[in-house]
Amino acid sequence: MLYWLTEFSDGGDVFNLFRYITFRAGAAFFTALIFGFIFGRPLINLLRKRQKHGQPIRDDGPQSHITTKAGTPTMGGLLILSALLVSTLLWARLDNAYVWIVLFVTAGFGLIGFADDYAKVTKNTHKGVSGKVRFGIGLAIAAIAGYWAATLHPDDLSWRLAVPVFKDVLLNLGILFVPFAMLVIVGAANAVNLTDGLDGLAIMPVMIAAGALGVIAYAVGRVDFSEYLEVHYVPGTGEILVFTAGLIGGGLGFLWYNAPPAAVFMGDTGSLALGGALGAIAVATKHEIVLAIVGGLFVVEALSVIIQVAYFKRTGKRVFLMAPIHHHFEKQGWAEPQIVIRFWIISLILALIGLATLKVR
Repeated sequence: MLYWLTEFSDGGDVFNLFRYITFRAGAAFFTALIFGFIFGRPLINLLRKRQKHGQPIRDDGPQSHITTKAGTPTMGGLLILSALLVSTLLWARLDNAYVWIVLFVTAGFGLIGFADDYAKVTKNTHKGVSGKVRFGIGLAIAAIAGYWAATLHPDDLSWRLAVPVFKDVLLNLGILFVPFAMLVIVGAANAVNLTDGLDGLAIMPVMIAAGALGVIAYAVGRVDFSEYLEVHYVPGTGEILVFTAGLIGGGLGFLWYNAPPAAVFMGDTGSLALGGALGAIAVATKHEIVLAIVGGLFVVEALSVIIQVAYFKRTGKRVFLMAPIHHHFEKQGWAEPQIVIRFWIISLILALIGLATLKVR
């Protein structure tokens, strides 16, 4: 929104700074961060007042959670999403369609998560909205976003899948690009949702992944950077950096209250929305495969559940003591902060590997 102030700039005043994506990204970061610090505590107090019993704790989860996490309110994702929305609308160019694609997916999955969280806290049960309903609506949102992105991509990239490292490899998926994009977006949303099981476990890897994807979006959105790095140029995606900066700022504001012991959980409101956002950014920037590297932690968490369920149905036995895999380590006696910090370290390493694909050609 504030970008339009550049119309009053003569090139030598403060309004000229608003032309630069990097300046607006920094402003979006601090806007979201300050928003989180200002409204975090009032929101938590409101959620505690509205949610008398807090987030329902699963009986089949780690027994320690029943005592240590009982009564903690959920829907803290509202803080992240509000900060993200305000900062993006203030500082991003609102004539950029890629920004609206990512906002559309984030808001859509945020509403799905909110409905699920609301059903849980009002009924005081860990069962919220039907999984089929959530999955179906998520697929519809992802289908719209995938088709929308494909129509915006340059002709030589549209409907195609870019393969990292191999600069000249483009797989023409045709109309199958849409279901592929659906898989990426819905898969990312649910993978982050599965990861959100310990205080601070999901939000930091989300911020790390968003930071990496923001750098990628900025690089592929600049013709000079894309030529130097020999990556596919996707004009307009650089503006996504403003969105990711707002996400990181809002995430840090939330983490201030989510650090162990958490004062609030992000809930499905936050985890589904943020995961969907990562998937949408990957689709917009033609880096869907790189997302599997940058967000490798989320992939492992999701795979641990898939493997556990499939193996149990086939043999009646378990591969892990409990899935997702972070609960497996809890069962092995690892302390919660130990698991969380080590997973953060793994996320950072994977993000750096993902960024390295920009240079390795």
